[in-house]
Amino acid sequence: MKNTTKMLVEGAMMLALAIVLSLITPFQKILPFGGSITLVSMLPICLFSIKYGIGKGLGVSFVFSLFQLAQGIIKEGLFGWGLTAGMLVACILFDYIIAYTVLGLAGLFRQKGLGGWIGGVVFALLLRFISHFISGVYVFASTGKIWDDLDFIADNKYIYSAAYNGAYMVPEIVLTVIVTVILFKIPQMRKLIAPETKEADS
Repeated sequence: MKNTTKMLVEGAMMLALAIVLSLITPFQKILPFGGSITLVSMLPICLFSIKYGIGKGLGVSFVFSLFQLAQGIIKEGLFGWGLTAGMLVACILFDYIIAYTVLGLAGLFRQKGLGGWIGGVVFALLLRFISHFISGVYVFASTGKIWDDLDFIADNKYIYSAAYNGAYMVPEIVLTVIVTVILFKIPQMRKLIAPETKEADS
């Protein structure tokens, strides 16, 4: 019971931290294709998964995806983008629910030390990139409304989606890995984030 309470409290704290960090976008206006780079907003979710395992990590990351969806609806006007019903469902899945829920997989290699932490974080964030990439290719490319400023790659939806999503996801991955390494190198932080025992995972 004590371990469960501790896990729930830490999950709520990491979720709240991730939400706050996701609202900080210092590199939004300077990106060539759009999108925004947050202040390593995905890291708290990844660290929770590293500590408690992918099962609990996926639970917290799913809640995080719901917040991102709410933000997309309220702040970004998702329902006003002119998408058909099918495109809207696909967008909700691939740009929000799947894209952020996969962050819970960051704990996949959590028992492998620094290499496992880095590998899990990169794996989870790459999955998010792939999810956005699929959306760019099969949802937004078909609308034709986001190609106007990108005529030089307008004939190749795969290049467009890779360029658009890579413009913010690659820096996010790099920054998140750097901070992950820094935290691992600090003994107190490494002890705090260290994976729980298998008994705690059950």
